[in-house]
Amino acid sequence: MNADKVLKHARLTEKATKQSADLGQYTFEVYPSATKDTIAAAIEQTFKVTVRRVNIQNYRGKNKKSRTGRPTVGSDYKKAIVTLKSGDKIELV
Repeated sequence: MNADKVLKHARLTEKATKQSADLGQYTFEVYPSATKDTIAAAIEQTFKVTVRRVNIQNYRGKNKKSRTGRPTVGSDYKKAIVTLKSGDKIELV
């Protein structure tokens, strides 16, 4: 299994940083075809940690306006929140 075909990048937001510090949950943006099993396998293979749970959320692109006033739509994306075994950590920075 190739982790490059599953994981895009880690989402480093204020909420994600708090979740990783308090709960051991890490947030990643993943490809739309990724499933919970493939995400868990990719995280375990890449970071050498044990995954306890994977939650997935699909987001629709936001409606925007271009400079000329024409309506456009941002990109859709899929987000995965990965819970690790207590004691395991991922160094993202």
